Formats: sequence, structure tokens, C-alpha cells
Amino acid sequence: MTTEQRPAAPAASGLVASDASGSAARDASAAAAASRALNGTDADLAAVGAGSTARAASSDPATVEDLGTITLGEAARQSWRRWASHINDPRLPPVPKTPHWWSLHGVGAWFGVLFYSWSMSASLLPRPWYLQALATGICVALGYGVGVTLATLLRRLGFSPDWKASRRRWAWILLAVVTVVIVPLAFFLGGHAQTVTQELVGLPSESRWFHALAIPVAGLVAVALIGLFRALIQLGKIVARFGSRFVPALPAKVFGTVTAVVLAVVLVQDGVLPAVLAVGGRAAAATDRADVPGVEQPADRERTGSPESLVDWDGLGRNGKVFVAGGPTVEDLEAFSGEPAMTPVRAYAGLETSDDLREVAAMVVAELEREGGFGREVLAVATTTGSGWVNEAPSTSLEYLHNGDTAIAAMQYSYLPSPLAFLADRGTPQEAGRALFEAVYAVWEQLPEGDRPSLVVFGESLGSYGGQAAFSGVDDMAARVDGALWIGTPNFTEPWGRITEGRDAGSPERLPVVDGGEHVRFVDTPEALTALGPWEAPRIVYLQHATDPVVWWSPDLILQQPDWLREDLAPSVNPDMQWYPFVTFWQVTVDMAFSIDMPDGYGHNYELGTVDSWAAIVPPEGWTESDTTALREWVAALGPQRS
Repeated sequence: MTTEQRPAAPAASGLVASDASGSAARDASAAAAASRALNGTDADLAAVGAGSTARAASSDPATVEDLGTITLGEAARQSWRRWASHINDPRLPPVPKTPHWWSLHGVGAWFGVLFYSWSMSASLLPRPWYLQALATGICVALGYGVGVTLATLLRRLGFSPDWKASRRRWAWILLAVVTVVIVPLAFFLGGHAQTVTQELVGLPSESRWFHALAIPVAGLVAVALIGLFRALIQLGKIVARFGSRFVPALPAKVFGTVTAVVLAVVLVQDGVLPAVLAVGGRAAAATDRADVPGVEQPADRERTGSPESLVDWDGLGRNGKVFVAGGPTVEDLEAFSGEPAMTPVRAYAGLETSDDLREVAAMVVAELEREGGFGREVLAVATTTGSGWVNEAPSTSLEYLHNGDTAIAAMQYSYLPSPLAFLADRGTPQEAGRALFEAVYAVWEQLPEGDRPSLVVFGESLGSYGGQAAFSGVDDMAARVDGALWIGTPNFTEPWGRITEGRDAGSPERLPVVDGGEHVRFVDTPEALTALGPWEAPRIVYLQHATDPVVWWSPDLILQQPDWLREDLAPSVNPDMQWYPFVTFWQVTVDMAFSIDMPDGYGHNYELGTVDSWAAIVPPEGWTESDTTALREWVAALGPQRS
């Protein structure tokens, strides 16, 4: 039997070899197809696999089929996946998978809790619960993003601890415990800070439980922002995968990230912002054209819009009508002074006058000449806010101070509210401020020195920003005007910024001392006007509150602690207020929303402080401190002067 079975062995061996050769041929054919699809690197891999299979077929029949399947089949599958992923270099790492939308990054979550606790801390002004929710939601999302970014950078630098599953589990448990403790604790501490801030600015305290609504709403805001952040990341990955068809992996990733960021910026700048401005512009334009209840066309020739005026009443805009129709009457002035008074001159021109700001300014000058403004004791040039608004408080105070022997010139350069006007065009307020002052100054300068009125300038908020653009600095201002009153000046204003930066050593940023207070004084209370002793004319006053977020808001708050928070805080500021990166910026940002609604002397509300300021800048002959006190009480009895 043994002898009979031996001849069959070669036949069996040949059968196995034949089957193996056929299998190898089929796998080699599949590899060749895959290589043709790839046109390159994977072809070499397939060829190597085919060669190894052929060699195995002649040496070890027992492993031929397994080896061929693993080598060639897996090569074909890998080649297909690379081709489908648009990656033409097998040496590149696979594109990492995007985490589930509902998952959280551990480090990001820790930073989110930290930023939440900071967002509940004290700020300049008390905030309603919905603004607190907005600020907290933004800060939590930012904290999460900062944590994820830092963890990613550390991993790229090679610092990536390989934690076991049990350690990661305990880290998440610890985070949960910390969150359960921090969320209510920060809420109650924030409620206490809110109460202290309300007391400092003279507002009644609110129920802390009412502010509990801020927590769930803040969570929704944070989730929405993190979702947008992840969508942006996913967009960058999609672009990077597509770009990897043409360039190596790293440049493709950089290209994807930059493309996603650029698209987001373009979407905001060319999509969201124009839409907001368009909607706000239409609403503001409609408001500007609407009649104002209780405001009637003036009959006095000393007012623009009167029957004798060169400017039509209907072309003044809402705030222009309020300005020229307002102010004290002759009877009001005489009731205070007890002496014969004059009708104050108020000259104004609206946007409908011309599209050219220089022509609008020329119309204001023509109105001043027609109304006799250059023959008054004091001539004031006022730069308006975005919508053409002139604060009635400094206007009325000046007119009472000089018993109506005054003229105020102003012009409209936009119908948008100041925030939208600033976003739409930062240069227009400055252009308007220069155009109006230069037009008035050109006529005033030609008058005989003995016949010239005292020339003063003033502006509030965006009006201060635009008005100061007419001057290169303190010396220029002192050389061309007899006084200036700048109220609630925004932090981005020049020359305010240079003056503040160059303040005398040892003086605080919130109340700088400039050249010992010889010509310039920064004040927040009437007492600050005389705190440095006597001073010389011309006098320039910067009236600004330590609690005014418009004055202290700056993008620098994101990463840089300002001097006004590093120095001793003002008595009106919550003593617990501190600077936190990213967070303080958003706290001050939301503080601006209702800063104008604070009691007088706090936030962006400037009323009675203008009386003392004008009395110090351009006092009438024989004016005394008791007269200032009497005028302050008189104006206070008139009630709020804002329209």
C-alpha cells in the first residue's frame, strides 16, 4: 500500500501548487487593478505582495492561501480607502475622526467651569439676568475653546500623558463634583457682588433667585457657541482632506484651518454685519423721519427750522428737531437770573441738506450768521452722536450760565445709533467733527479779536470721539479754543489716549494729571475740578466716570490688565472687581448696554456734572461758587435732560 500511495503525492502537490498559482494570479490581478487606480505607490506594494505570494506557493503550500489573502487583499482595501479619502501618500497618517457632537473635551470642560466662575464676579455696573446669561454663556464657550486649544498645542509639542481608562474616569468624576460645587457657589457670590454694585451706584437690590434664570440660559448660549466652533473645525477638516490630494498633510491642514477662519470672518463681515446694519439702518431711518410727540417747529428767528431759517424743518431729522425746539426760553432764563435774557441761538443741519459733510457744515455756519451766533458772548461747537443727538444737559447748563447769550452749532452725520454708526464707519464721526469745527473756526478767526465770542467745543460719547479729531493734541486745542468739555470719551479716542498715556507719574489712569493740571483736568465729581488748585485758561475738562464702561471698554481687555484695574479702584467701583483674561472684556461689553440708564453720576449718565464743568471752563464775569451751587440745584429741579 505504501508503494502504491507514493506516486499520488506528486499529483497532490501539483494540485496544491496549481490552486495556489491560480489564487496568486487572481490576487495579483486584483492588486494590479488597485494599482492602476492609484497610479503610483500602491502599485509597488501590490507587486511586492504578488512576488511574495508566488515565492510562498513554491515553498510552503500550507500558508499560501492565508498569506495571499492577507497581503494582497489588505493592500487592495488600504489602497481603496486612501483613494476614497483623497490621500495619495500612504505614509501620511489617517485623518482623525471628529468627536461626537455631544461629547466634551476634558481640558476644555475644566476651563469652561473656570471661566463660568469668573464671569459671575463683580464688574463696573449691575446687570439684568439676561445680560448676565449672555456674558456667562460666551465666557463658558471661550473657556472651553481655550482649554481645547491649549491641550492640542501641548499634544503637538509632545506632552500627551497616556492616562489609563480608570484615571480618565476619575478625572471626569472629579470634574462633575467640582462643577456641582462651583456652579451654585459662584452664583451666590455673584449675587452678593451684584448687590454691592447696585448699592454703590444707588440702585435698589434685586432678588438673587431672579438671576438664577441666567444659569440655564447661559448653558444654552454656551452649547450653541461650542456647536458653531465645532462646525468650523469640521469645515476645516473637510477642506484639509480635499487639499491633501494636491499637497502634503501638514500644509493641507494649515490651509483648511485658514480657509475655515477666513470663511467665518467673511460671513460675519460681509453677511451678518451688513444684514444687521441694513435692518438697523432702515429702522433708524424711519425713526429719523418720524414726528416727535410734543416737539413743535420753533417760531424764533434764533433757531434753525423756524419760518426764517435756511433749513427746512422737515429736513432736520428727529434729534435735530428736538435740539432746535428745546432748551430754556427767555422766561426760564430770567426766572433763574432775575435779569433780562436773550433767546439762545441753536443752529443745526441734517443729513438731507447734502451728501457732502462740508456742505452740511457750511449750512450750519450760514445759519449761525443768519441767527447772529457770531455776535454772542459764547459760541459752542458741538459734535453729535451717531444719530445726530446733542445732550440737552451741557447745552442747557451753558445757556443758563450765560443767561442765553450763547450760540450752539451742531450737525447730523448719520441716523444710526452710536454703536451701529461706529461699526458702519468709524471715520465719519471724525470727518464730521473736523468739518464743522474748521468751518466755524474759519469765520470766527476773521472777526476782530475784541468782537469774537469765546469759542468752546464739546461732545459726548461718539460726539467726543468725533469732536477731538479736529485737534492734534492738547497744545493745538489750547491754541485754537477758549475751552473744551469732553464727556464720556470712548477709550479708542485720540488725542484722549495719548493724553492719558502721557499723564504725570503717579496719577491714576481713571483720573490722570496732565502737567500738574495747568490746562487739562480729568474729573468724575465737581470736587475734582479744584482738587489740584488754581489753573490757567484755556481750560479743558474731561468728564468721565470710573463706572462708565464706554470709557474703559477696549479690545486690550482680552489679554492685558489695564492700569485702572491694577491701581486703587475708585470708591464707586465694586472693590472685588478684578481682571480676568477674556472674561473682563465681555463683562465690560455687556455693561455698556444699560450704562446710560444708571443714576446721574454713574455709568454713562452725565447730567449735573456739566454745570460745574462749564462754570469752571467759561464762567461769566463775577460768577461765584454759590452761583454754581444755585444753578446746579436749578437744573436738577428741571429733571432728566436726556431726550
